[in-house]
Amino acid sequence: MRTAMTRLCSPSRPCSLLVLALLQLAFVLFLYRRSLSNSFTSLLYEDDHGGHWDYTKTHDVYTNLSLITPGPDRETLVQCPAQSPLLEYTFLLSTFTVGPLTISFQKIPIMSKIERKNPYVKSGGRYTPPHCKAWYKTAILVPHRNREPHLRQLLYYLHPFLQRQQLQYAIYVIHQTGNRTFNRAKLLNVGVREALKDEDWDCLFLHDVDLIPENDHNLYVCNKRYPKHVSSAMNKFKYRLPYRMYFGGVSALTPDQYMRINGFPNTYWGWGGEDDDISARIYFAGMKIIRTPLSLGHYKMITHSMDVGNEKNEKRFDMVVKVSKSWRSDGMNSINYSLLKREELPLYTNITVDFGNSPSV
Repeated sequence: MRTAMTRLCSPSRPCSLLVLALLQLAFVLFLYRRSLSNSFTSLLYEDDHGGHWDYTKTHDVYTNLSLITPGPDRETLVQCPAQSPLLEYTFLLSTFTVGPLTISFQKIPIMSKIERKNPYVKSGGRYTPPHCKAWYKTAILVPHRNREPHLRQLLYYLHPFLQRQQLQYAIYVIHQTGNRTFNRAKLLNVGVREALKDEDWDCLFLHDVDLIPENDHNLYVCNKRYPKHVSSAMNKFKYRLPYRMYFGGVSALTPDQYMRINGFPNTYWGWGGEDDDISARIYFAGMKIIRTPLSLGHYKMITHSMDVGNEKNEKRFDMVVKVSKSWRSDGMNSINYSLLKREELPLYTNITVDFGNSPSV
């Protein structure tokens, strides 16, 4: 009986390149795991105080938003409670905790509709609770290019999601201009630098444009001690963590944590590798990754095909194993870009940048 490798390899199908690629991948993964093995203890998860969530029973993300009314005088407003009452509802004199959200991508909302449904969002996608003093300040950073339908879905769900948590927040969309190879990691570095010019943010949320949170008790705040991986249970991976070091999708770091790891690398052009680079940086900087519990960190991904200009980075495995040597010199301390435009749009701050000619990858 022929083996799978025999079937793949024949005189008409030379397999030397396939064998070489598999050996290289196995070797890279071995080195990568070995270099970090001393840093691992066990996977760390935050507590899920909500208990068991029933995702067959969902509610509209705009529930209770109509209860928000401006206070008579901002100077006399009291502090917002740490546990937002907008995450609960009352029915027949009984109070219920709301959590799982109804998420549907069948219709793409128009911007004017999102604006009407979020009347207290100010220019630049900024929000401060009008009825109490926010207890936390979070900046949402979204790398972007040619994903306008996805961006509208994200804005439709994320604005009420954050308001019901009674956060002060702003949404930044960092747009890479041109048709050159996409660089997600570098866009996030730009977003952090530009956002910190505006506010002394408590937390930086690094947020892919195609991921929607499915539980509004997934609080958009940082862990004070460790960088946090938030999208721990994506439907793409059947609501499980795909592998131990995974740090992709949505993550949260304090500004101090972000600077301690020197931000994201600037040298990953195309798809893949930068999240594993960040995982390594966190451990090399003497920290660990903490995760939103799987029961709470549910995210639904908007399905899409691979973007033109964001093809797989064929050098990503070679680059990841060099993180121990590169992380101190490649990051926030070495970023360069041309800021072409900064617009305070009704639902977000748009930052358009040009990275020039990308190197071959």
